[in-house]
Amino acid sequence: MAEHQRKPRPLDPVWDRIQEDAKAAIASEPLMGGMIHTTVLHHNSLESALSYRIAMKLASDEMPSQIVRELADAAYTADPSLGDAARADLVAVYERDPACHSLLQPLLFFKGFQAIQAYRIGHWLWRNDRKDLAYFFQARVSEVFGIDIHPNARIGKGLMIDHAHSIVIGETAVVGDNVSMLHSVTLGGTGKEDDDRHPKIGDGVLIGAGAKVLGNIRIGNCSRIAAGSVVLQEVPPCKTVAGVPARIVGEAGCDQPALTMDQILNSSPGD
Repeated sequence: MAEHQRKPRPLDPVWDRIQEDAKAAIASEPLMGGMIHTTVLHHNSLESALSYRIAMKLASDEMPSQIVRELADAAYTADPSLGDAARADLVAVYERDPACHSLLQPLLFFKGFQAIQAYRIGHWLWRNDRKDLAYFFQARVSEVFGIDIHPNARIGKGLMIDHAHSIVIGETAVVGDNVSMLHSVTLGGTGKEDDDRHPKIGDGVLIGAGAKVLGNIRIGNCSRIAAGSVVLQEVPPCKTVAGVPARIVGEAGCDQPALTMDQILNSSPGD
């Protein structure tokens, strides 16, 4: 095909920024060059880089990296929304985590971001009736990252998990868009029910460290759950809940608590 007939490459500012960050990182620390080249600069898209990274993390003696990578490549090719979600997750981490200073860092180092991308591949496998492979992804994500997400759970775009230790998200849980949660969060059931038994988290919700949300309850959009709370009842939109069991203690304090990451509970006068 003649040069003037070539289809232009689609604009991808997130991937372009990652490549710029990668080159700057190598200039700053040449000893990272090999890792950064194989993880980022040898690839022509974020999806390709993610397939490679997920394969390197989840491969085992029982499942070679080549097979894991082929599964991830197939998922990204079949469902472009997976790449869109990955970009939204990357930007969420960069904008909300003060310890994140580049878009490259989550791809290389942040297990919360990496685990969520691996979960998304497992969820794609589940939806395509490849459930044993989906369970394999769930098991390896739990073993490697310490995060246990059932592949049937539904998670929206723009998720940020800070620190990402001991996260548990159950089979029928639903997490909306632009949610932020910290370590040791559980979205679980309350017994041995085998039907729809897990929480439904709205958009823009902030869930503090160690919070437990249990049962098929709705957490309203743009609400806040304080650290260490145990939530057993539905939470209206734009409210803050705290305690064991949790109760409403005030308004959410802003339009988008998941974006501001403000976890301070302001006492009302007289408290």
